[in-house]
Amino acid sequence: MLHGSETWPVRKENVVEFQRAEMRMVRWMCGVKLKDKLPSKELRERLGIDDIALVLQQNRLCWYGHVLRKEYDDWVKKCMEYEVEGPRPRGRPEDLVIIVN
Repeated sequence: MLHGSETWPVRKENVVEFQRAEMRMVRWMCGVKLKDKLPSKELRERLGIDDIALVLQQNRLCWYGHVLRKEYDDWVKKCMEYEVEGPRPRGRPEDLVIIVN
């Protein structure tokens, strides 16, 4: 479920969706229904797994450490230190017009 999550731009909404999906799977694996009202923490302890938000954070930090250890010439390292010049324009971006001859 988290394959490639090291580089995902994760938002709060995404984490909540992952947590919901994870808990559905955990309940299914434990044979527990929602109406049994068992805490999520207890079910995760039964299976010996961590919260998915924590795993996402660990994956991202692992990738960050990997990028920090790269050579200075590497393009990934250069992207991390790249600064865009000039001010950011206000408002909605203009539509790109492509003229075909």
